[in-house]
Amino acid sequence: MILLVHMLFGALIGQKILNPFLAVILAFLSHYFLDLLPHIEYPIENIVNKQWKKAIPDIFRVVLDFCLGILLVLLFSTNQLIIYFCTFLAILPDGFSVISLIVKNKVLQKHNKFHQDKIHFLKQKKFSEAPISEPWRILTQVTVVIVFIILLIT
Repeated sequence: MILLVHMLFGALIGQKILNPFLAVILAFLSHYFLDLLPHIEYPIENIVNKQWKKAIPDIFRVVLDFCLGILLVLLFSTNQLIIYFCTFLAILPDGFSVISLIVKNKVLQKHNKFHQDKIHFLKQKKFSEAPISEPWRILTQVTVVIVFIILLIT
């Protein structure tokens, strides 16, 4: 799932959950919940293969998505510190996965294996002999973004 979706969900949790301790835990876990839904992701083959010059457009997309996420949180939330903290925690599992591709660390690699094999199990799953189409994967994320923005401003 793209960062924007995770960030908005984390912001929503930070804004709506009054208990900060619970908000922090839920924001982190929200990442795994959202990744259970069919979705599209950034291409990371160039990062995995450490082809850094080819990875520049991919990295640019991630940075642009992150900046858009921060901008939307800034515009539509009540802008409390806990909201930004939860926004960050909601994308942290993807950060762990990217770092595990660059730096060899057993704990991070185990996390990445869990994240990819257990949470992203729908990525390869076929329903009725056909994979979930890309338009549906995009529509899932667009719908989630619209719902989260509505919930943030109410």
